[in-house]
Amino acid sequence: MWRRASLGQAFGWLWASYAVSAYGTGLGFGAFSIVAITVLHAGSAEVATLSSSGLALGALLAIPIGPWMECRAKRPIMIAMDAVRFAALASIPLAYWLGVLSFAQLLVVSVVTAAAKIAFTAASGTYLKTIVPADGILVATSRFESTTWSATIIGPPVGGAAVGLLGPVTTVVLDAVSYLLSALAITAIRQPEQPPNPAKIPPRRGSDVIEGWRYLLSHRTLRPFFFNVMLVNGLIMATEPLLSVLMLSELRFPVWEYGLAFAVPCVGGLIGSRLARRVASRYGEQTVLRVFGVLRACWSLGLPFVRPGLAGLVIVMATELGLILCMSVFNPVFAAYRLNNTDTRRQARVLTSWSITSSASIAVITVLWGLLAQLTSPRAAIAVAGILLLGTPFLLPRQVTTPKEPDRSGDRARA
Repeated sequence: MWRRASLGQAFGWLWASYAVSAYGTGLGFGAFSIVAITVLHAGSAEVATLSSSGLALGALLAIPIGPWMECRAKRPIMIAMDAVRFAALASIPLAYWLGVLSFAQLLVVSVVTAAAKIAFTAASGTYLKTIVPADGILVATSRFESTTWSATIIGPPVGGAAVGLLGPVTTVVLDAVSYLLSALAITAIRQPEQPPNPAKIPPRRGSDVIEGWRYLLSHRTLRPFFFNVMLVNGLIMATEPLLSVLMLSELRFPVWEYGLAFAVPCVGGLIGSRLARRVASRYGEQTVLRVFGVLRACWSLGLPFVRPGLAGLVIVMATELGLILCMSVFNPVFAAYRLNNTDTRRQARVLTSWSITSSASIAVITVLWGLLAQLTSPRAAIAVAGILLLGTPFLLPRQVTTPKEPDRSGDRARA
């Protein structure tokens, strides 16, 4: 209890804002795909396009959005972005009830909410540092992480049940209301916000991001990790909309079972994230990255064998549980490794370049797999992704070391 009080009332409201929007997102898990499939009878290519459009926009906005927000107060941005997401999502049930809902509207709403999420996330991350003392940041981020997993566990099955009882746009309504409540929670913060001093903010250029890619591609161990992570994440994410088509449209799973299939395995995320530090301390960082880097690529091949009924539900749950458990151990250990092995003066550029490439690669692979599913079938496309994932461990570095590399970019700048 003393830790909660030490973070202050402002953090309490920010945490409340995060929690209510996280649970709204959990309730609305797969909502756009569900509406597109059950109301608009969208196919695999359309669902894949819907899933990837927001990611593609995020990749485009990642370069200018940071500098744009550096000289602005963060609370008004967060409130405005929550209001934008509320209005955009609220337009879907309104159009549905009027009988004018279209795939184009879903696409536009997906893009708008993705752009607003980028701005909100960047603003809230910066704002957190202004209201929480340095020794409380880890406590704060841990609470956010636990809230995310609990919302993921509870939200989808409850949202699926709500869709089954009240209709396909129900979870969209709940998700929209959650952003309105989030904005109200942020508005309740009374602690004055110190505006940033423009004189202390260094100018940013597009070349900053290019330098981040240059650093990644010249780094002896980050380079193979870079290609491995992009391909693994892209192939895993590309199968999600296809699996929704397979389960909901072809195999006729009820929506609540579809939500349950993805919610229960998230328990593995809670377990894995709590074990990551202990496993790394006992077996070493290199062993964890190698072993769990391989294991996380082995699970998706089970998804093509999904069948109707309880057996199919168990297959999805078991596959997702193993995948999430391995990724939740690998991801935090790798994130720490990446920070510790990146030149301090280049961390922002490297992370920005990484984020842009991640969003763009997931978007591109998702669209390609949607087209593949359209030409073949969702099951066949999921199987191809699973087979390709088995080859991704060969991209991992053979030795996970801490190389002492010269600062070549500084030399180029002086030249």
